[in-house]
Amino acid sequence: MSGQHSELFKSKVLGHPSGLFVLFFTEMWERFSYYGMRALLVMFLTASLTESGWGWPREHAFALFGTYTALVYISTMLGGYFADKIWGYRKAVVVGAVLMTLGHGAMALETTWSIYVGLTLLVFGSGFFKPNMTSIISHMYKDHQEKKDGAYTIFYMGVNAGAFLGILLCGYLGEKVGWSIGFGLAGVFMLFGMIQFVLSQNIFGDIGLKPSKVNAIEAPDSRAEIVDAPLKNAITAEDGSDGKDTLPFPLWQKILIAIMTTAGLVWILNDPAAMIYDFNVLNFEFLGMSGPNFTILLALVSFLFLLIYRLTQYGQVTRHKMLAVWFFAFLTIFFWAIFEQAPGSLTVFARDYTNRDLAGGAALTFKIINTLMTLIPLGIITWVLGLLFRQTFKKYAMANVVLGFSFVIIWAVAIWMLVVEFQQSTAEVPASWFGVLNSLFIIAMAPLFSRWWESKYNPSANMKFGIGLSLLGIGMACVAYGAGGIAPGAQTAAVSMVWLILVYFFHTMGELCISPVGLSYVSKLVPGKMIAFMFGIWYIAVAIGMKSAGKFSEYSESVANEEGISYFFWILTIVPIALGLLSIAMTPVIKKLMHGVK
Repeated sequence: MSGQHSELFKSKVLGHPSGLFVLFFTEMWERFSYYGMRALLVMFLTASLTESGWGWPREHAFALFGTYTALVYISTMLGGYFADKIWGYRKAVVVGAVLMTLGHGAMALETTWSIYVGLTLLVFGSGFFKPNMTSIISHMYKDHQEKKDGAYTIFYMGVNAGAFLGILLCGYLGEKVGWSIGFGLAGVFMLFGMIQFVLSQNIFGDIGLKPSKVNAIEAPDSRAEIVDAPLKNAITAEDGSDGKDTLPFPLWQKILIAIMTTAGLVWILNDPAAMIYDFNVLNFEFLGMSGPNFTILLALVSFLFLLIYRLTQYGQVTRHKMLAVWFFAFLTIFFWAIFEQAPGSLTVFARDYTNRDLAGGAALTFKIINTLMTLIPLGIITWVLGLLFRQTFKKYAMANVVLGFSFVIIWAVAIWMLVVEFQQSTAEVPASWFGVLNSLFIIAMAPLFSRWWESKYNPSANMKFGIGLSLLGIGMACVAYGAGGIAPGAQTAAVSMVWLILVYFFHTMGELCISPVGLSYVSKLVPGKMIAFMFGIWYIAVAIGMKSAGKFSEYSESVANEEGISYFFWILTIVPIALGLLSIAMTPVIKKLMHGVK
């Protein structure tokens, strides 16, 4: 196998195997499609019928969106299982890409059935695709661990480039031209990404062809991209000093897992169905509780009981380290619940409460900034594409032709958008445009944070979580202050765009503090033979955070009507700052539980 890996490094682009950049562009188009659709969904659902939307109340859209994003993260465990046990990484990626292409195509039809079919296909497609791309990278660099961090950093630039372009272009077309055009464009580029991957996959040799008994530590670490962490660390997990790190799941525990999984999924799916269509499969009362409350309580109690029971069965060192992981997982739930207001309550705030109409010098300034933001990243990515062409065109001509054609289209759409905007005397900033700031700020600031983590001033895990959560709260404080003049019950306002720009600036810095830390510490703290179980727990925590984001956004509507939207954002300011202070205060305790792991 080592000879095969050395063969991969013979053809290089920017010092890395050409295969890395095949993955780079495949992932870029997948993220383009995912974030492009995500930027439009809530706005499409809540747009009035005269605007060709569905005219839903905001609460209904938030409920559906929260369920969708939670299921996306839950499905990654299914995708990882199929790849590890049945298909191999490459087939799982292709199946996922096909399902997502069909899903975007279905959503472009804009009928009730097609939207739901499309979202279902996207959930399963993302589950098969998302975790297995980075699994391939992990195997590519098996014998080159020293270059792995750099590889994941390059790969993550593809993630953010795709998110940036997807939100920018799909968002613009969806809002300005038609929702189906925005949804359809997302599907077109998912198709391009899939085709170029299939045509060039031989560049990976035997990697990912069929399931194999991969290293128990390497496989989960390779899936660190599951939360879009900007910095990746290939870290060896601790073995534990007590030897009690392998506990099988007896039948009663498997039954308990089945009960809590079923209850959790039924609740997640029933939540929007009951709210939107009054189709409540949990329409009963038990022990004085409503069906939905009893069901989610059953899932959570079963989940916590299983965790606590298994915790008591491990040796002291392992038990302490798992407690540290659980603490970070708890904080992670709240981080994503508030951070993911971006496609929910913050997008609605941008559309309905923000002054996006510019004229005169302000309009010209925005057009120039938007032009530079569009053309410079696109130019850099096209340059990288040229480097890949020079290395791989002879052996993978058709894959390069498909990839090149996709860039011709993306350049055409981008230039058309900019020309149309410059032909107008004024400028209306699309509500989805603010979402591109997160990717833009990450690309700009990730190298700075990377240098910080590698310096002697590298903070502890607790401090990073504390700083990240505090920055999240500061971002919310900006929009809370800006919305201070909006009266309770108001449906529209004209708040300055500056406040939203500040939100994304601070939130991105918070993300850079927290995203690289969580999964890295799971891989450091958990014994290798139980790491897959703990990564599953971590993904469940992320999924809970995603669904909670939808519930928080739902809550924003009632708060906005009674107290004002500013009050809601002040709540989301206090919660993360308080948790950030808790994280910092817990530093001595968590440090002791980590037993020297840094």
